[in-house]
Amino acid sequence: MEPLPIRLTVADDLSRNRLTVAFRLLLALPHLVWLLLWGLAAGVASVVLWLAILFEGRAPRILHGFVAGYVRYSTHVYAYLFLAADPFPGFAGSSAYPVDVEIDPPARQGRWGAFFRLVLALPALVVASALGGGPGADSSSAWSTGGVVAVVAFLGWFASLARARMPAGLRDLGTYAIGYGAQATGYLLLLTDRYPDSRPVHVSPAPLLPHHAVRLTLRDELRRDRVVIAFRLLLALPHFAWLSLWSLAAVLAAVAGWVVTLVRGTLPRPLHRFLAAYVRYAAHVTAFASLAGGPFPGFVGRQGSYPVDIEVDGAERQGRWGVLGRLVLGVPSLLVSTALAGALFAVALLGWFASLWRGRMPHGLRDLGATIVRYHAQTHAYLLLVTPRYPYACPVVEGAAPSTEPAALGPAAA
Repeated sequence: MEPLPIRLTVADDLSRNRLTVAFRLLLALPHLVWLLLWGLAAGVASVVLWLAILFEGRAPRILHGFVAGYVRYSTHVYAYLFLAADPFPGFAGSSAYPVDVEIDPPARQGRWGAFFRLVLALPALVVASALGGGPGADSSSAWSTGGVVAVVAFLGWFASLARARMPAGLRDLGTYAIGYGAQATGYLLLLTDRYPDSRPVHVSPAPLLPHHAVRLTLRDELRRDRVVIAFRLLLALPHFAWLSLWSLAAVLAAVAGWVVTLVRGTLPRPLHRFLAAYVRYAAHVTAFASLAGGPFPGFVGRQGSYPVDIEVDGAERQGRWGVLGRLVLGVPSLLVSTALAGALFAVALLGWFASLWRGRMPHGLRDLGATIVRYHAQTHAYLLLVTPRYPYACPVVEGAAPSTEPAALGPAAA
């Protein structure tokens, strides 16, 4: 696959200085002021770029470099502010940084795509805003609206103060959001006409998922039936009703399982099978409702019955202290899950329009939606005592590699 013209590189070693973490927001204030000033100048420069592309089909190298420097600098600042990296960044956007972007030199761009750039960029800006890492969700609005990177920074702040180390899953989720924001910013400011791609594989080096007891199995073919898409929410109503009833039974089963696991140290197999089926069924329904999955799901949560599926390992021994405090221990994962729900809504909204138009779910939106479904399933499984393994936030599809199909050049690529 041809590399993206705006690529994220990560060389962070996860170590954090407790003193700079404690005062991170205060230390970032000079950068936020300079970022605002540079952003205003980059906005003016992008207007000149727009005119140059309309008349000549190519951006002037000097202006392109100025705007590219702004995108690179903003990536450094966001990574520092949201604890995706630790060193204090420079103010020129030129020196190497642990979380960085590589930006190709100017190339020819289509005039019509440039002319309608503000309109074409809207889907990418919706995704970037939900993730909290793009121009539609700058550092201040990300904190106020609870975007994904804001939750990552909030939880990472406590974890880094306690352990002097950023959790790998949170760091990878934060860098993914920041990297997509850099793509969206570069597209909006006319650095490239390649549409942002939300597949979570465009990071160098690619993050790896550790083995987890609750795993995603993805066999979806991206094709969508337009009639099913048009009436998706209506078709999902019986599943919503059945899921509500099953949720009540699952809570009762989890309470009983909590008592037994405290005594025996293991969730009884019948309860484990029942709760695992519930976790799978909830994942199937979520995937169907958000368009991450195409066909109508069954009602029993049978493993292997849906193209966006969840594999659950058998019951294993659990520490009694972890079982006793499971609700408290699960709060951070619930915060991340809630933030990701906003991104999943963006996936469903944009995927609905794209699938009605093309009869096909955009690859990037499908993969992003599927990874969110996996995280929700891991959170449910942890809270319901199906597994003692904590949810892992890294947004990568198991076994995923960059697709060999050419990347789309329009909003459908989001």
